[in-house]
Amino acid sequence: MSNSEGNKLWGGRFVGDTDPIMEKFNASIGYDQRMWDADIRGSKAYVKALEKAQLVSSEEKEQILRGMDQISEEWSKGNFVIRPGDEDIHTANERRLKVMCSCPLHTSCSHTSAIELLHSLLSSLVPLQENFTQAEAEMIRVALCVLVDQVVTDMRLWMRDAITTLTENSLQLISTMVERASVEIEVLFPGYTHMQRAQPIRWSHWILSHSVALSRDVDRLLEIKKRVNVLPLGSGAIAGTPLDIDRELLRKELGFDAISLNSMDATGQRDFVVEFLFWASLCLTHLSKMAEDLMLYSTKEFSFVTLSDAYSTGSSLMPQKKNADSLELIRSKAGRVFGRCAGFMMTLKGLPSTYNKDLQEDKEAMFECFDTVQAVLQVTTGVMSTLKINQNVMEAALSPDMLATDLAYYLVRKGVPFREAHGLSGKAVFKAESKNIALNRLTAEDLSDVSPLFGSDVSSVWDYSSSVEQYSAPGGTAKTSVVAQVEHLRNWLRKQAQ
Repeated sequence: MSNSEGNKLWGGRFVGDTDPIMEKFNASIGYDQRMWDADIRGSKAYVKALEKAQLVSSEEKEQILRGMDQISEEWSKGNFVIRPGDEDIHTANERRLKVMCSCPLHTSCSHTSAIELLHSLLSSLVPLQENFTQAEAEMIRVALCVLVDQVVTDMRLWMRDAITTLTENSLQLISTMVERASVEIEVLFPGYTHMQRAQPIRWSHWILSHSVALSRDVDRLLEIKKRVNVLPLGSGAIAGTPLDIDRELLRKELGFDAISLNSMDATGQRDFVVEFLFWASLCLTHLSKMAEDLMLYSTKEFSFVTLSDAYSTGSSLMPQKKNADSLELIRSKAGRVFGRCAGFMMTLKGLPSTYNKDLQEDKEAMFECFDTVQAVLQVTTGVMSTLKINQNVMEAALSPDMLATDLAYYLVRKGVPFREAHGLSGKAVFKAESKNIALNRLTAEDLSDVSPLFGSDVSSVWDYSSSVEQYSAPGGTAKTSVVAQVEHLRNWLRKQAQ
């Protein structure tokens, strides 16, 4: 057995060196080093369980804990040096711990043995005696080849923190939007369906429509967090651990809500990753929709809003251009994240039970989606906090044809069934188009030709403020309803902060 293979956790039955290309292909340290803090937290909790199981002494436990604290300091200060043999974050931390804690004059002392075994014991498949020689320790270390329960524990710890961060980012964006809606509540502008002018609405109503969607995203994210916060540590690779490890102690030390029920499921499933990737896809779908609206509203053709220069770019050819690149990138990132979600789902689809190396794909997808969503949330918050609206342009874009529904409601209030009223209003629209005039320019005679129920009071229909105010039922665009939506979301935000 070569020296390099003998130093690997799994190297006992291998002869010769691994192909360097395979070494690089197999390694995950390039990206899973992001979980250094989670890995250290998990190891510190586990060594406490080892002491309780009388597998390490109190002195050895304290030495390992001190070493882990020093390693944590190195990572936090950016001083940790990754070596060529560091296959992943677990072996990197173990290698450094052995260097830091080994006795310089007595390298075969029991401290070194305990430290070598720390990570191996995390997935122990072989019962250990309380007293073991250095040779026995090395033999057991070689036999205990994988750390799959620690891998997934690290991921859950990391994702739990990531969800907290994304929740805070989301709440900041929602708060920014809600407060903007409150300030600009008097502004009216056209609402669209099928990209055609539909009815007058409040600008705040549009803002709040996206705020509500984002609030659902937060609710979903917190639901996912409950399923993330389940402890797999102590499950071994497949069958569990034969050691007297107190998993309840581990749960409390690491702040998990529950302990995994089945060891095979605990190490072989990545439902929580898929849920997170889907959540990210849906959240960015919502933000992509909002970005698309704002891109249209910022064009010269609309000119409803003006993006801050801080969130715009220019053209390398056309000096007059101001491009909404921030919004275009928000829109594009939704496709990127969805691709990660679909790709990882395809990876899972063909796997047999329990752990397979294919699952190494989970971390890059998880990290990339977190980074992308966090950036999008922060940029969107910046866009929404600096955006300028052009109120005069918005209100000038309102047109009488957008009150055709109000014309139908006028007849409904006089006892005409809506289906019939809708048809009569449509005839009035056709008459106006035939005469090439605005709908509100139809004469009393024109309207009476459509229906004798149209009287002189029909002139009250042609008022945009009155139009929006009639939608006062909960959820509508009337001021009272919009104020109620603002207060509801403010109360919801306060509850999330508790």
